[in-house]
Amino acid sequence: YKPLEVEGRDIYIREGCNNCHTQTVRPLPFETARYGPPSKIEESAIDRPHLWGSRRTGPDLARVGAKYPAAWHYLHLKDPRSMYRDSNMPAYAWLNERKLDTSYTEKKMHVLGYPYAAADMQALAGKTEMDALIAYLTRLGKELK
Repeated sequence: YKPLEVEGRDIYIREGCNNCHTQTVRPLPFETARYGPPSKIEESAIDRPHLWGSRRTGPDLARVGAKYPAAWHYLHLKDPRSMYRDSNMPAYAWLNERKLDTSYTEKKMHVLGYPYAAADMQALAGKTEMDALIAYLTRLGKELK
């Protein structure tokens, strides 16, 4: 992960997204028909901890990054019901008002063993929590081509 994606993943966990969304497609016909082939261990090999989940209230997000562009995620997080009328997901528009706290980002990258460059750290300047969460979501499913 890049530093912005690591911060986004932490926001994903903090906001409890993993309580409603799984990140693994099980080898069941109704799941593979909707989400594609079953997940492979390689898809979450770099995750610590993994976010496979065991209960799904919302759709599976294992490959959501390859499905929708960043602009779609922004609109969906801002007002989920504008995209899906019957959605019970809360709105996260307020994340766009919160400046991203990067005081521990470099330490996280080091502890997790993710490579990064000085330019990656500089790219965090002026980012919001919404930017970080969207960076993480748009990464999901792009590990394996």
